[in-house]
Amino acid sequence: MGYSKEQLLGAKTRKELIRLAHDHQIDISKAEKNLKYELELVKLQSELVNLQQWIAKSKKRVVIIFEGRDAAGKGGSIKRFKQHLNPRSSRVVALNKPTEVEQGQWYFRRYIKELPNPGEIVFFDRSWYNRAVVEPVMGFCTQSQYNQFMVQVPEFEHLLYEDGVKVIKFWFSISKQEQKKRFDSRLDNPLKRWKFSPVDMKGQDLWDDYTYYKDQMFSKTHTNFCPWTIVKTNDKKTARLESMRHVLSQFDFENKGEANINMLPDPNVIMRYHRSAVQIDI
Repeated sequence: MGYSKEQLLGAKTRKELIRLAHDHQIDISKAEKNLKYELELVKLQSELVNLQQWIAKSKKRVVIIFEGRDAAGKGGSIKRFKQHLNPRSSRVVALNKPTEVEQGQWYFRRYIKELPNPGEIVFFDRSWYNRAVVEPVMGFCTQSQYNQFMVQVPEFEHLLYEDGVKVIKFWFSISKQEQKKRFDSRLDNPLKRWKFSPVDMKGQDLWDDYTYYKDQMFSKTHTNFCPWTIVKTNDKKTARLESMRHVLSQFDFENKGEANINMLPDPNVIMRYHRSAVQIDI
């Protein structure tokens, strides 16, 4: 059952529409949930604008890494993070596979070139951690290259930490069933079909291999100075909001709280990796 024509014409405000729905037992729970999401999103984005202005003014350097399985929601989250930020002091890095020249260089070199300048935020849509999970699973690197990377990455990140670069590492966690659902959605939607790659096609078949290397990555690269933060939810919108809250909670910036929105992330969604954790994926 929905609204009648007379009801729609008679309602002048959003509150009146909601009251009518409740009075006439019209189910608008989905619309209310979406509305709540949009309102929270705008407020959190306004806080991110304040954060960015403070970072630019204080010449901070901030790296936010978005990692996770294919279709985990990394790109969608980055889009919402950056939506209202000043493009002069924020950018997204999503590198293609290494060129022949880059393959002969130190692995971290092409990522070093993308690190933030003073006053800048850089969002990495996948990062140097390609070598920790995707590359060994897909056979894109040798065992020797993988082993060397796993030894070097904590040292590399410690150098960044000592030089004053703030690195936030997100792992977006979804279930195998949710990944399959999102793959199917991409194939059915002509606007999203470009996102589906041959690597994606193997994501379901190689699920356990990805799990093995992901667990190895966490255990060897989760440090006090550069910890892993797990975003554990199958709901894309929740992942976006809670990851924003986490970033905002990491800084004490000017005009913080101006939007009057809770900036403490839900501990049931945002959690630090712990070696005692039995199952990271949902």
